Amino acid sequence: MGSRMDSIDGKIIAQLGAESGITSEELGSRVGLSPSAAHRRVKALEQQGLILGYRARLSLEARGNPSTVFVSVTLTDQRQATMMAFEQALARTTQVSEAHLMSGESDYLLKVLVREDDSYERIHREVLSTLPGVHRLVTQFTIRTLASEA
Repeated sequence: MGSRMDSIDGKIIAQLGAESGITSEELGSRVGLSPSAAHRRVKALEQQGLILGYRARLSLEARGNPSTVFVSVTLTDQRQATMMAFEQALARTTQVSEAHLMSGESDYLLKVLVREDDSYERIHREVLSTLPGVHRLVTQFTIRTLASEA
């Protein structure tokens, strides 16, 4: 099996995307394969790098009832060394759940989850503003989340 997906692989990926803990028996039943064939297909998709892993979907309570804050970050410059230092330090921060290099006015967009036993003020002061190369932080607080993968 090459790195190309067929329609059965597409169905498998769709099923696993919706419910990653599904058994091979149930998966096979849903996509028209035997349990062993479904299992072999999943292993092949993993080996090809098309399935990167599995995760548990945690409730808000299990995640500390976090508030979601989006932070636009502008660096002092866009030199490779500045960006690499920022990205390496950012990778060590536990409060940032997503980070995107952006086009436009700011350099990065961060999704920060603030646990109910913490404060954004502390994260801003002790974490974000101390990251290397930070020139400006612009913060937007989420009022309500309408759709989320988490």
